[in-house]
Amino acid sequence: MNRLIVGRMGDHGGVDVDGAVTGFALHLGAERGFSENTVRSYRSDLSQLAAFAREHGVNDAQGISLELLRDWLWDGSQHGLAKSTLARRSAAARGLVSWLARSGAIDSDAAVRLKAPKPDRHLPRVLSRGQIDAILAGLATRSATGDPAALRDLAVVELLYASALRVSEVTGLDTTSVDRERLTVRVLGKGSKERVVPFGVPALRALEGYLELARPQLVAGAERPVTAFFVTPGGRRLGTRAVYRLVSALLADLPGSGPSGPHTLRHTAATHLLDGGADLRAVQELLGHASLGTTQIYTHVSTERLTESYRSAHPRA
Repeated sequence: MNRLIVGRMGDHGGVDVDGAVTGFALHLGAERGFSENTVRSYRSDLSQLAAFAREHGVNDAQGISLELLRDWLWDGSQHGLAKSTLARRSAAARGLVSWLARSGAIDSDAAVRLKAPKPDRHLPRVLSRGQIDAILAGLATRSATGDPAALRDLAVVELLYASALRVSEVTGLDTTSVDRERLTVRVLGKGSKERVVPFGVPALRALEGYLELARPQLVAGAERPVTAFFVTPGGRRLGTRAVYRLVSALLADLPGSGPSGPHTLRHTAATHLLDGGADLRAVQELLGHASLGTTQIYTHVSTERLTESYRSAHPRA
């Protein structure tokens, strides 16, 4: 049995479901190299599966049947979960049960036939160039007061838009990650894949203003050397939730529906690059997508924007 399967023994001497979930999460992080955020997402879904199993009298991983898994997904649908969430839960369950079977903890893979409804395909929310300019101008006005947090916030948003980085990649930056001479950042993306991403001169100015005027004040009083690039007062690494709150507040009053977090800036940057004539494969590399198909959604966004412009502007549209 795999050494990473931990926890109490189940009803029949096997592995209990909670222990299986813990072991699988350790496996994803230690052996598969999944990011902390991805592991946390898997663990959250599967902990809910473990609770559902207990409610139905299943404590041993051997008792995870196809019927139980289907009932779990059906229960989620009855509670209004989105198709995308059900698809994610299905993938997490298939991964767990497949790993248990390969490890010899259970006799067979009951989840191999588990299916979930295909998630609805929604085009990502994209801001206009005017909206982005207004957001950055507002942040620049705030930062002109010299407030350290305002200078940091301007640098964070400039970098998010300039580089199309994920929020976890921005908050994970260290001082050695940023090359101001070459205007690049080195990031560790999904699957622990490292890539170098460029940024522009406006972002450089914001980063330099933060480093010279704000960061020294924010790290003052820290008990040990601070390696994190973006920090809070006292030198603690800036967290993803703080960036979510910042961006959500900036987008709250803007027209348009859809997500209002940092990923909107990533979507916007990718779409603006394609609108400007960037090569699709270059954008794929910039975003750190493993599949070109994932990047192609932004071509649909660009096409839809072109269609909207045509219909509003052409006299015979």
